[in-house]
Amino acid sequence: MYNRIRNLSMFRQSHRVLIGAFMLMAIVALAACGSDDPTAAPHATSAPQPTAASSGGSSASTTVTATNPSTADLRGGSTEVFLKGFEDAAAGSEFRSTSEFAAAAKPLAAGEKLKVGFIFVGSQKDLGYNQAAAEGSQFLENAFDDIEVLRSENIPETADVQAVEEQMIRDGATIIFATSFGYSGPTKEIIEKHPDVMFLHMGDVESFENYASFFGNIWQLEYAAGQVAGNTSETGKLGFIAAFPIPQTLLNVNAFHLGAQSVNPDVETTFVLTSSWCDPAKQATAVQAMVDAGVDVLTQHQDCTKTIVEAAEREGIFVSGYHQDASAAAPNAWLTGAAWNWGPVYSEIVAEIRKGTYKSSVMFQGLDAGWVQLSPFGDFLADDVKQSALDTVEKLRTGSFQPFTGPITDQDGVVQIAAGVVPTDAELQSTGYLLQGITGRTN
Repeated sequence: MYNRIRNLSMFRQSHRVLIGAFMLMAIVALAACGSDDPTAAPHATSAPQPTAASSGGSSASTTVTATNPSTADLRGGSTEVFLKGFEDAAAGSEFRSTSEFAAAAKPLAAGEKLKVGFIFVGSQKDLGYNQAAAEGSQFLENAFDDIEVLRSENIPETADVQAVEEQMIRDGATIIFATSFGYSGPTKEIIEKHPDVMFLHMGDVESFENYASFFGNIWQLEYAAGQVAGNTSETGKLGFIAAFPIPQTLLNVNAFHLGAQSVNPDVETTFVLTSSWCDPAKQATAVQAMVDAGVDVLTQHQDCTKTIVEAAEREGIFVSGYHQDASAAAPNAWLTGAAWNWGPVYSEIVAEIRKGTYKSSVMFQGLDAGWVQLSPFGDFLADDVKQSALDTVEKLRTGSFQPFTGPITDQDGVVQIAAGVVPTDAELQSTGYLLQGITGRTN
């Protein structure tokens, strides 16, 4: 059942730039129109969280309580609902809960294996998000002699995920990683039914005794990659192709732009939405429009990255990667990228669960914990460009530098982070705006 439900040349012609600009405006407009229709949500739509109030209680859970959300709200509807969930979590006295889960800490019988399930919204070979998570699950399986990993790919963010989870539980899984953003709603509907199973979700803002949430501060590497882009671009025009205007994508494009702006104050970043986590046709259209408009560095927040990376190589422009190293697909275009390091994260979580010391939480960590990493540099990059990025990564790792220290002003001139204020992880993860210098809209 698992697998069933499974040399750089620039285009400088003025007419292409003009045509590309019009195409970009059309793409932005179409994406904005489409995002208002929940029924048009694609296969991998994000799952916004219900409106809530957070408490910092230490005994039960981080309380993000639904106020009668609609099905569309839970499974791909309103971005505003999701943002409100993050705002409420950020306002609580604690972003992490301390709910203990020890149900899975049971000795294994002789020859028995602990079964851990992983569910992916796309292909495990998508050269992107799902592949990074799948490789992390392989790391986990290799790290322990007595762990068996159950995997299921191409599972939409619908009740289908529940069917897969139920099947995994029948097959003996006591720990399940729901890796896609939109799996939160469907998964939370069944956690009370299975109190002896630990559900781990990637990206939610809620935790219960047997449901925890976590994600990485990959924006740190987006900032460093933006520096490389700003130091490399010849036109000063960068392109960012995203799926949906959720906090994670907005935070990433803002970080990328800030990094580029730190070395080139006049840089411009075009932000375009595809309204899909993986739609190669829409990605290709966006790429061509950006190339025609004079963009010479592309990056993205998509699940599947192959189309954009290969297009950059073909068009003779630069590309900055996301999710994992894809340099082999674009040897003449690859700059660097922001990548995940999920294997050790999964292994640490599972080890704690087995010991009975795991505390259910909402947790976001980054360079300091080794959750994220900078992808290899392109061979053609100058040494000073590479060293500058490495120096920045080290500052971000130690916490000696926070690029979002205020004042931070959005594209409408509104101060989002006041002068001198250093935002918390929770506040950054509630990002709902684009910065000045970024072209495009969130709605």
